[in-house]
Amino acid sequence: MTLLNLPEIQKKIDQLFTSENFRKEPIELYNPIDYTLKLGGKRIRPAMLLAACQMFGGDIERAYNAAIGIEVVHNFTLLHDDLMDRSPLRRGLPTVYTKWDENTAILSGDAMLILAYQYLTKDPHDNIHAIINTFNDMACEVMKGQQYDLNFEHRSDVSAEEYLDMIHLKTAALFIGALRIGGLIAHANAQDLDYLETFGHHLGLAFQIQDDMLDTFGDEAKFGKKPGQDIRDNKKTILLITALKQCTQSQQQELASWLQFSPADSDEKVHAVREIYNQLDIPRQMNQLIAHHYQMAQTALRQIEIAQSNKASMQQLMEQLLHRNK
Repeated sequence: MTLLNLPEIQKKIDQLFTSENFRKEPIELYNPIDYTLKLGGKRIRPAMLLAACQMFGGDIERAYNAAIGIEVVHNFTLLHDDLMDRSPLRRGLPTVYTKWDENTAILSGDAMLILAYQYLTKDPHDNIHAIINTFNDMACEVMKGQQYDLNFEHRSDVSAEEYLDMIHLKTAALFIGALRIGGLIAHANAQDLDYLETFGHHLGLAFQIQDDMLDTFGDEAKFGKKPGQDIRDNKKTILLITALKQCTQSQQQELASWLQFSPADSDEKVHAVREIYNQLDIPRQMNQLIAHHYQMAQTALRQIEIAQSNKASMQQLMEQLLHRNK
């Protein structure tokens, strides 16, 4: 079997979504789905699924529909997240609720969840029950993570441990689900599936902390949306949690005043909070934390005892995520 490198896997995923017809009747329900899935994006989760399947000697052609399904469910969460967070842009273009309306974002998002199940179960697999159970657990964890994230907006005492638990649910769970489903399709053994779970956990934490950093300090042209949205929304990110724990009394008072500041879309607020983060050396600390979780993910990947060549596309994916700027 010829092993595909990461660019070849990503090209195949793009071809799958280009050729797939998501436009059905009624168009009011399906056009927003087609719009969302044709926006592109990094397609990280389907790449993980196919790379995991290939890593254990599976036929990735038998994993194509599952890869589509995992990307569909990811985008389902984005439709609802954008509405709850009132985010006007996604990948530099209007979000569904701003392009259409709130009801459309809710209903089309719901339809995407069912569509994901349809893709996941299109192909017969020996492990289909385990695959569906993995998908169900993943979907429930993502929704729990979103609820905790919303809960944190009304709390001032969120700890770093609570934050990491929340992003495990909201972000890492999708990574873990994609990896496990790819492994299950290829009949990976239980020990290797556990290693994949540890790998996905640490990679997901690193990815989300990196995302928080990009939201605060990223380039709008590269990030696809205006930076500082987490600051405007008073999101309890690991940056804010760490700053509140380490700041002086005067910095704490200044942060508290900005957290209560209105209007929420003030650029002045973003600049002021970002300056406090710089004073406290938060970017360096976050980069150290990101590096730690990438290293833990690397360790888990090394524990899988298969040929290094089989791991090459997964290793390439890790490197791509580590050096991303959007």
